[in-house]
Amino acid sequence: MQQLNQQYWEARYQNGHTGWDAGTITTPLRDYFDQLTNKSVSVLIPGAGNAHEAAYMHKEGFSNVHVLDISQSALHQFQLRHPDFPESHIHQGDFWAHLGQYDLIIEQTFFCAIDPSLRAAYVAKTSDLLKQRGKLVGVLWNHPMGEAEPPFGGSVTEYVELFSERFEINVMETAYNSIKPRAGREVFIKLTKK
Repeated sequence: MQQLNQQYWEARYQNGHTGWDAGTITTPLRDYFDQLTNKSVSVLIPGAGNAHEAAYMHKEGFSNVHVLDISQSALHQFQLRHPDFPESHIHQGDFWAHLGQYDLIIEQTFFCAIDPSLRAAYVAKTSDLLKQRGKLVGVLWNHPMGEAEPPFGGSVTEYVELFSERFEINVMETAYNSIKPRAGREVFIKLTKK
């Protein structure tokens, strides 16, 4: 398998090989954000890439949204597109080394981009980054995908087993409002840290 390191992701962004990027926030997350009333909730979006979700939340008045990505190029382009986004909330670095405490972590194409052998570590790290009763919310592929390079797929059965030890599963079901190319293939998750 290709080594999914900083150089790999830099090259993907610099060469425009970002087929996972829908070009805007996708419907499942937009609809979830639209029903949140606490605009000061602390949010982390790991593997944020072009960070359409962060841009949307910022525009909607959320004041404590943080983006994290290993690719400097992706974050630099985000800053150019959104110069009013707080620079101190843009974190370039490795997810596994990131420190902080958040009320909400948003999952959008990051989980499927990491080596599947690291999925248990992802569960532990997201739990560590969340405050007590914090939430992990987003979408996961409920579909077999690539085996040699991302995106990597999975199944609800696998996810229930994976997340249950550290999270209460509030919602894990096929997203009813996916964008057309992803319809029927992604599962919406809302998990609460135990």
